[in-house]
Amino acid sequence: MKYLNVRIAVILCIAIAIQCTGQKPDNELTVVFYNVENLFDTEDEPGKEDNDFTPGSELAWNQEKYEKKLNDIARVISTINPDELPEIVGLCEVENKKVLNDLVLTEQLKSGNYSFIHFDSPDERGIDAALIYRPVEFTPEEYKPIPVIFPFDSSETTRDILYIKGKTKDGEILYFFVNHWKSRSEGVQETEARRIYTAVALRKEIDLIMNKEPEAKIIIMGDLNDEPTNRSIHEMLLANNKRKNATSRELYNLMYDIHNNGNNGSYFYKGTWNMLDNLIISRSLLNNKSGYQTDYEGGKIFRQDWMVYKDQKYNESVPDRTYGGPKYYGGISDHFPIYVILRNQDAIR
Repeated sequence: MKYLNVRIAVILCIAIAIQCTGQKPDNELTVVFYNVENLFDTEDEPGKEDNDFTPGSELAWNQEKYEKKLNDIARVISTINPDELPEIVGLCEVENKKVLNDLVLTEQLKSGNYSFIHFDSPDERGIDAALIYRPVEFTPEEYKPIPVIFPFDSSETTRDILYIKGKTKDGEILYFFVNHWKSRSEGVQETEARRIYTAVALRKEIDLIMNKEPEAKIIIMGDLNDEPTNRSIHEMLLANNKRKNATSRELYNLMYDIHNNGNNGSYFYKGTWNMLDNLIISRSLLNNKSGYQTDYEGGKIFRQDWMVYKDQKYNESVPDRTYGGPKYYGGISDHFPIYVILRNQDAIR
């Protein structure tokens, strides 16, 4: 009885300490993706079409606007999980290493001691994909840009896919792919082939991993500029929402059901919500009994009242964007971030 009472006392002390410090049992991994809408610094970088984001341009981009955008993005990231800063954040539409360094040093994020992975891609505008991560929680072991070449036009350049393989502090290997596929600005049908070929390039990389490690835990995130039911994602990438009779090679799109269930999405365009931002995982991350897991409803869109503005034309509360054409609105981004919280089943037990 004496030892039982001591054990109960220790448990109570731990519970009180957690409550007082705001910390939680360390069994979660928060994974976020966010299209941050043209995160440029104020300098004109040779070889990039970034002149619009300089003080003398029509947009009149300056240090004050730049710092506001950094702090706004940091506020979003830091409030996604009320218990802690996210361990993994995929980003797109970032210009360079400077903006990433400035972002992770903002007041809201600096306590996370984030590092980042970034490569300059051949995008003409100079916007790239990147990953910021907390090194105490995740250690990258391999990373590289994956180029995408269109066989029907080898002269056209597009954004690379960013690949990262790393280990959690629990020793579990995770694979990440951060994407920003060809936009629809020239027309959905006119640009579809480019997204299909990007999906094929990505699928090849996934198959290479699965051939060696059938139970690999893979997380694909990005602004794919297609929705879960579009051919590039559903057919070429083999990402769906099957809950039964799925093969181990089929992927699960955590945003598929959100897309199907009514008027909801991460991006709003001409009166319609679009689910262009996707979180796709291998089946080994679903309802398993070991390591980091989520469930079929694990994918979420993060939105708060301070992140939206009321579109009077369509009577909708939509992402509060930074610019609309040349007009400065002072918002955060034209996309909402998406996220999933993975829970380590071994730690829970």
